[in-house]
Amino acid sequence: MAGTDEDAVAAADDALYVLTAVLLTPAKFPSVLGDDYPEACAALGLPPLADGYGLVLGQDGDGARWTVVIDDVSLVAVAVASWDCGMEYDLSPDERTVVTALPGWPLAVAVAAPGVPEPHDPGPESTDQPALCPPDTTVWGPAQRRLGADEIALQWAQWREQIDDAEFPTPGGDTADEAVAVDDPSGAETFRHEGVRRVLAEARGYIGTPPPLGRVRSSFAPGDARTLRADGPGWSLVARTDDIAFVLLDEEPGEVLPVGRGPSLPGLLEALDKMAVRPS
Repeated sequence: MAGTDEDAVAAADDALYVLTAVLLTPAKFPSVLGDDYPEACAALGLPPLADGYGLVLGQDGDGARWTVVIDDVSLVAVAVASWDCGMEYDLSPDERTVVTALPGWPLAVAVAAPGVPEPHDPGPESTDQPALCPPDTTVWGPAQRRLGADEIALQWAQWREQIDDAEFPTPGGDTADEAVAVDDPSGAETFRHEGVRRVLAEARGYIGTPPPLGRVRSSFAPGDARTLRADGPGWSLVARTDDIAFVLLDEEPGEVLPVGRGPSLPGLLEALDKMAVRPS
């Protein structure tokens, strides 16, 4: 077993009240934990298995927080899909699928199990390792930057309608797509941005030298397009393969930098989409 002992597994498995669950796979993982799948796994002390894991977050009878890691990925996928559709689903993992039980929660959970004490970390009698806790997102940093990219991908239409394509310069060279329009209280300004140029260059580098698994992911989008997500040291990129892109940078707190298509961006997005990990 990874990261805990059999006593901890038994403690977590004893009357675990399941609150939520998430996938931890190369194509879909909590990006708040890392820029790629191996990094997200390392945050939990897990080896990056090819098939991934399901993370079941709940409380035991004493109210202690536990994250039960299982290898039945399809079970968690069905549960999450059902909950997303507003349907009830009783997620009860078979004990044979349990890989390990980790004290604490790696993600923020806004609900609690009824009829048990308030959520708290397990005591030393249940585990001898530090409890997991969510990354600090109260200040701008890698975790909040990735959460911001998640939100843009989820609410693409709302972000896209704020951008007027006329704000982008007329293509006039092979770097025209690297111009960005930044919305601020004084209005939209168009200019060249060194950070965005760096991001696009590093993203192009992924085509020749594939990055760690999960750094580039492709998911469903309306029509024939795909939603593309790429991350790297200090940056996140969200794009539609038939549209523009948005860049977020660690060194630009709270800023969302739109990138016009220009002559080069479409080819870059197409190449990244071909190498991206996709949900099975």
